[in-house]
Amino acid sequence: MTTSETSNLDILQQQDPDVYAALKGEEQRQKSGIELIPSENYTFPEVLATLGSVFTNKYSEGYPGRRYYGGQQYTDQIETLARDRAKAVFKCEHANVQPLSGSAMNQAVYLGLLEPGDTIMAMDLSHGGHLTHGAPVSHMGKLFNFVRYVTNPVDGSIDYDQVRKDALEHKPKMVLCGYTSYPRDIDYEKFKAIADEVGAITMTDASHFGGLVAGQSMRNPFDFGFDIVTTTTHKSLRGPRGGMVLCKKEFASKIDKSVFPGLQGGPHMNAIAGIAVTLKRAQTQGFKDYAEQVLVNSKTLADELMQRQASLITGGTDNHMMVVDTMASYGLDGRVAEETLDKVNITTNKQIIPDDPLPPLRPSGIRIGTPAATARGMNEADMRQLGEWIDRCLRSPEDEAVLGEIQGAVETFCEKFPVPGL
Repeated sequence: MTTSETSNLDILQQQDPDVYAALKGEEQRQKSGIELIPSENYTFPEVLATLGSVFTNKYSEGYPGRRYYGGQQYTDQIETLARDRAKAVFKCEHANVQPLSGSAMNQAVYLGLLEPGDTIMAMDLSHGGHLTHGAPVSHMGKLFNFVRYVTNPVDGSIDYDQVRKDALEHKPKMVLCGYTSYPRDIDYEKFKAIADEVGAITMTDASHFGGLVAGQSMRNPFDFGFDIVTTTTHKSLRGPRGGMVLCKKEFASKIDKSVFPGLQGGPHMNAIAGIAVTLKRAQTQGFKDYAEQVLVNSKTLADELMQRQASLITGGTDNHMMVVDTMASYGLDGRVAEETLDKVNITTNKQIIPDDPLPPLRPSGIRIGTPAATARGMNEADMRQLGEWIDRCLRSPEDEAVLGEIQGAVETFCEKFPVPGL
């Protein structure tokens, strides 16, 4: 840590001890616990440096070479670097790195390329889709006509024949694939063929697995002719919180106008600097090795849980996550399962399952992912150990002796795996 960073923390401690205490508490929580929420990760130390940098001070409304304020020579350099690196990593023709979040990037695509009331085909929320994929409670679900496809109740796979039938019936303007809680890979060829048959734009929301595409351990939708790919930058990509819209050149102007001035004002240049740093990392062999290990770890942990008779949605995983039906496996709803694992410093999140009979805040499952654990250096043997601890906890949720023993073991275990940047 540099002298200026140390000084800034000292000032924070003096000026606002309450915030300082919370910051230090969160730091310790991350160090002494295992993060298994699929959408969370540990960013690179150099990204942390950019987020607290002087770029935080600069307002840069507009795009490189076309800003509305002066003093932009270095912000233009940073944003151009981020865009060029994004195009190289994802093999696309255009990149917009300004969206402030995953939801904003998806909204920018819909609002930039479609008209209110147009039909979009996307995955149903309870079957693995995201709120921005047309959930009725979202603003986008009210503004556009979403036709939501579901998974096969037998094996949890996407029923592509039914997707095609629905597309032929509803004639969507956009066919969207991608997920927030679906443990399998996507057949991009089938989605592209369906979209072409009805003349629809193709879009993949790769927010969860964008880093795995960047690391070449999962397939790239652009290799199959997709028009649009969106991804957050903080999940498997390990960057700062933010989003990117990647697209073919023909959509570039509409996307840029939709992000700014259509949806948001000045970008967060400190985050864009972090995105640039992240995308340089993503081109290294070390990152490719990381992405591959994420998948190896995920499949190992899923296998360990299934060997212990846990019921996993789709019966396994092809990606970085798995969804455990805790009601079927342990007689526990997802909230109780999450809270039980919290007691032993293992962080997961409660999760609805397909056609869940229980409400969202007390659903039937939990969602588990391996990006953060892998970022700390954990491997297959460690996943086996995690599977044992998870299973023992959920089979004894009220046994304080068991939970206390496992919590102590987890804290000792975590000492072997430093959190990057802390």
